[in-house]
Amino acid sequence: MRKIRIFILVLAAVISFNACEKDDICVDGDTPLLIIRFYDNENPGELKAVPNIRVIGLGQNSTVNTIADRTSLDSISLPLRINEPNTGFILISDSADEDDLETGNTDTLTFDYNTLEVFVSRACGFIANYDELGELLTTDSENWIQNIEIVSPLVQKQDSAHVKIFH
Repeated sequence: MRKIRIFILVLAAVISFNACEKDDICVDGDTPLLIIRFYDNENPGELKAVPNIRVIGLGQNSTVNTIADRTSLDSISLPLRINEPNTGFILISDSADEDDLETGNTDTLTFDYNTLEVFVSRACGFIANYDELGELLTTDSENWIQNIEIVSPLVQKQDSAHVKIFH
């Protein structure tokens, strides 16, 4: 009787370990971020960092958490909304606080897109890719953004820039 119990316990352990499948752990199931590179408007082939850049999601009270706030960067990664056809950002050059008021040069940029759901695996579920990327810059008298070029209208990977901004 004791041998039967041991056999049943060993059999149950073997069955439970074999029940796991390779795709039960999600390794590569992230929705890609929008990659923006900043270039010199006078020399379009050269990267040019934006001094003390701050990025705030339109309609939100906090900065975007995918980049360091108020640092000089020539490239940023921004999250796009999955359940909306567009996402807006306030990009601030030379950002600083003076008496709790923003003193930098503020531009508002909105990206339009179609969301494509892609099934990755059972463990990862679905991710979103973005297609037909477009942009709209709200113009004012002091835009620091001079020109915008969509390099890749399909946001599927994060290995290269999707948008070039000239300033």
